[in-house]
Amino acid sequence: MAAPVRLLLCAAFRRSSSRPFSLTAGIQAGSKWRAENNLARSGTEYGPLTDLPDWSFADGRPAPLMKGQERRNKEREEFARRVVALSKEVDRGMQRWRERKEEEKAMEEKKKSNLLKPKGNLLLKKK
Repeated sequence: MAAPVRLLLCAAFRRSSSRPFSLTAGIQAGSKWRAENNLARSGTEYGPLTDLPDWSFADGRPAPLMKGQERRNKEREEFARRVVALSKEVDRGMQRWRERKEEEKAMEEKKKSNLLKPKGNLLLKKK
């Protein structure tokens, strides 16, 4: 008896709803919107609620970092080091490319200077 009622309710819901019904996980809710607006996939990846300490001592001293904060700080430091290393690599590649272009230009100039020069009457006519 329960199966036909369920089918009837599902059919009625499909007809009355203009939008499709979705059974995706709640964790993914809003991730598409966040990605379109250049934000983190979830609200807990970074930001003040994730990065700032939960408490501090009464005399104003900051609380020691929690394991998650230490891990995130380490990941960010490694990421920054990788960015710097890759940036230096790109700079070296661009410098090498410039040097090669200058070498090619110098070779072209050398080839032009090694060409045969006009002699005699041809030299006098061009001046």
